[in-house]
Amino acid sequence: MYTTYHLTSAQEVSTDILDAIKATFKSKPITIIVEEDDSDFDLTADMKAVLDERLQEDESTYLSAEESINQLNKKYGL
Repeated sequence: MYTTYHLTSAQEVSTDILDAIKATFKSKPITIIVEEDDSDFDLTADMKAVLDERLQEDESTYLSAEESINQLNKKYGL
């Protein structure tokens, strides 16, 4: 069993969280891993260039998100 806690700041770690972990896992062995949430990222210049190119494409050739996913599934088996 595992539980994930998402906190907006390390300052949110409280004894309540520790008590919840103790209550959930009782005397079972556990592993606690702490990692920085790096889901926010900045676009590189290359990424911005690709997006700018896409904005200039003819709208009549656009694919829907569903069609794009279908084509990626066919090509790469995603």
